[in-house]
Amino acid sequence: MINPPASFTVLEKEIGVHFHEKDILVQALTHRSAVRGNSVKGHNERFEFLGDAVLELVTTAYLFQFEEKSEGELTNWRAALVKGEQLAAVAAELRLGEYLFMSKGEEVSGGRTKISTLANALEALIGAIFLDQGYDSAKEFCSKYILVQLQDLLKQGKDRDEKSLFQEKAQEVLNITPHYEVVDEKGPDHNKQFTCAIYLGEEKIATGKGNSKQRAEQAAAKKGLEKKKWR
Repeated sequence: MINPPASFTVLEKEIGVHFHEKDILVQALTHRSAVRGNSVKGHNERFEFLGDAVLELVTTAYLFQFEEKSEGELTNWRAALVKGEQLAAVAAELRLGEYLFMSKGEEVSGGRTKISTLANALEALIGAIFLDQGYDSAKEFCSKYILVQLQDLLKQGKDRDEKSLFQEKAQEVLNITPHYEVVDEKGPDHNKQFTCAIYLGEEKIATGKGNSKQRAEQAAAKKGLEKKKWR
């Protein structure tokens, strides 16, 4: 086990979760770069995989109570709550970047503030809470720090995801419906990285990456909106 910094006590106090197995928390906050060339045994990508699934279940169960809303609306709400930028913002509020074990090179390159790294760390933390404390504790954490953001996100119009916005603009301006293709796929099954391209007819507009096809498509749509100056 890596000897955790004393600040882990501060983190546990901040989130109201005191881990029974400290090794679980340590691995959840260990970036892949810390494993290379060191005696560290594991990093947090498997925890991220688990936390992503737990967060989606908690979020879906929470949104299910809005009986008057359509499936499409609820899907957009869920996407707004769990998108990488939103999770990274929550992680930044908790200062998760300060607690991550990572290589010097990764740190120098701005690793502690990268959106993807912070979002992944938050998902890994949720997975760790689930493993150590059970579903109810993971649900309480997600409710306190993530689900509580819903009304603010709706007020800001962030429930309208990039794919929907790009499609609306493409149909309005060009009368074309965009389509997506997976152009690359790497990594083991539990940690796939997808690259998706967005097309208008035969023209490839942009590409995006993510740990699911949906996230890669959203990333491509976001870049497409910026390239076309549609936002």
